[in-house]
Amino acid sequence: MTVEIVLLAMVALFVGLRLYAVLGQRTGHEQQPVTPPQPTAKPEASVPVTDPHPVTEPSSIALDKSTAAALRSLIAADPSFDTARFLDGAQAAYRMILEAFWKGDRDTLADLVGDDVRTAFEESIAERDTAGHRLDNRLIAIERAAIENAKVENRTASVEVRFDAYIAAVTRDAEGEVVAGSLTDAVSTHDIWTFRRNLASDDPNWLLVETDEAGE
Repeated sequence: MTVEIVLLAMVALFVGLRLYAVLGQRTGHEQQPVTPPQPTAKPEASVPVTDPHPVTEPSSIALDKSTAAALRSLIAADPSFDTARFLDGAQAAYRMILEAFWKGDRDTLADLVGDDVRTAFEESIAERDTAGHRLDNRLIAIERAAIENAKVENRTASVEVRFDAYIAAVTRDAEGEVVAGSLTDAVSTHDIWTFRRNLASDDPNWLLVETDEAGE
């Protein structure tokens, strides 16, 4: 019995040594172990120190000192005022007001402009209707929109915005024939629009209260 156990043990040892000789050595064809990539440390983000009331302005026009000071006065009076957001809204209003005027849409104009501007627009629309003309204008692009000035008087804020744009202007008669202008030639326009808002009011909307031509 003891001899059998010894023989079995020797056989097991022999088999084990043979398996090690075959499996325990690398042949050069084994698949290399795949190690997960180590996460790389990300550089710590720097936090810029900025003015608590930054004046954001397109890089195309730098604010002069007086305009920057005027904007800071406006922000001091209305901490919720955001220059970039205001300019976005001003450009949207520029497009909406022009398109409403061109179409003769008095209801839309009434919501976006002050009394004096609305009166001037309505008179122009009435003259156009009397002549049997309609405008087929297109705002091709707003090349630049920049704040030129701002002021606050008696809790009423006014902001002047300069718009440099390209407009294709066409006037048609009652039969649809072109009597002036061309849709293939865009005209460069330069305007100063003044927007006003009562800071004491809950209404956040700004109204267009004045329009002027600007120099090139």
